[in-house]
Amino acid sequence: MHLHFVGIGGVFMSGLALLAKTLGYRVTGCDGPLYPPTSEILAAHGIEPMVGFDADPAKIGADRYVIGNAISRGNPLLEEILDQGVPFVSGPQWLAEEVLAGRWVVAIAGTHGKTTTTAMVVHILREMGLDPGFLIGGAPIGFEAPAAVGSSPFFVVEADEYDSAFCDKRAKFVHYRPRTLVINHLEFDHADIYADLAAIETQFHHLLRIMPRSGRVIVREGVAAIDRVLARGVWAEVERFGWLELGKEGGAEWRLVEEGETVGVVYRGERVGRVQLPVAGAHNALNAVAAVAAVAHLGVDPGAAAAQLATFRGVRRRLELVGTVRGIRVFDDFAHHPTAIAATLAALRPQVSGRLWALIEPRSNTMRRGVWQGALAEALAAADRVVGLAEGLTWDLAAALAPLGRRARVVKSAEEVIAAVVPEVAAGDAVVAMSNGAFAGIPRRLCAALAEKGE
Repeated sequence: MHLHFVGIGGVFMSGLALLAKTLGYRVTGCDGPLYPPTSEILAAHGIEPMVGFDADPAKIGADRYVIGNAISRGNPLLEEILDQGVPFVSGPQWLAEEVLAGRWVVAIAGTHGKTTTTAMVVHILREMGLDPGFLIGGAPIGFEAPAAVGSSPFFVVEADEYDSAFCDKRAKFVHYRPRTLVINHLEFDHADIYADLAAIETQFHHLLRIMPRSGRVIVREGVAAIDRVLARGVWAEVERFGWLELGKEGGAEWRLVEEGETVGVVYRGERVGRVQLPVAGAHNALNAVAAVAAVAHLGVDPGAAAAQLATFRGVRRRLELVGTVRGIRVFDDFAHHPTAIAATLAALRPQVSGRLWALIEPRSNTMRRGVWQGALAEALAAADRVVGLAEGLTWDLAAALAPLGRRARVVKSAEEVIAAVVPEVAAGDAVVAMSNGAFAGIPRRLCAALAEKGE
């Protein structure tokens, strides 16, 4: 059977294409120009997508077309698919029908931490000798690909709340029917899809409504939006996770407690293991305990699970160290929401002997609409220097960063970002570029510019 993936270049859709290829389908696809790592991963699996959407379905000859959620009415190929009446399906529906049916689905959802937590769960299960299927919305370091069918009953999926397709405005995760569900956080995002946080909460409510009584929902404690969702109805078991503050009792079943260089994991008052993470940040420690809690529902010993995370190498573009040049470390990070930006800087701050530089590209649909402009300065408060790229924005980034005073600078191009950093940055400094887009390749271009200056 021949499947053609329309919009194959996204992380989710390219992962589906890899799963389909493994299952024996003939796979083709199309999108705009592709870039690494997606282009490299697809090529390694023998998939060479067409560039553009002007092909005729009759010439493509696919038995079914899998439509990505970035494809809208007016797309030439989609219009021909509809006019010719050929079979099509959304990506999430195809995944549910062809891959997830009959599997124990572990879904990782929430505004922040999805990709890293999903990768952690998969890493634990693989290291424990299980062979999970998985679909991750990123590129875990050391993984052959971001998706695999697996041979065990378990399938781990990064479950985001973005809509499914042009014809299905439900969140993707509603298709997945998880037995184990993690909700790491819940804040407003995706302003191009949802009017407000209440609309997103409704999608999570729909997700909880389809979970079986034998399922388990693992949620971060102290998040008002999550509590509101649970209050609307939950029929599966609920467990919470969070930090254990000295001298304070809490209701969370899963607790983290600082123990020098490591973090202890406490379950229902009993210490069950410790985590020694190679990846920095309190937010990653919370991701870790969520991952341990998730695999515990699958029958994995929590202590053994926690121990496996010592070899977890992280995910590309999640505080990824791109290079160290002349004593200056350059990181690449996916942070694009004020909460994530603040967490990234908080993770780096203790490691920096010099100045901490934050380079930001407000590129997400929510950022471009200016929804979070009032929260940006506070999110960036831990940085010593801030350089913001205002290219394509319709709101005043300089005004948003004005509370930072002389620490902040706004420029109009990638070249100006590099020019603003290279003359001033010094040994001992750390630079982190934060964007959910390519950011014009600035992290690697900056490394090259620093190396050239040092010659």
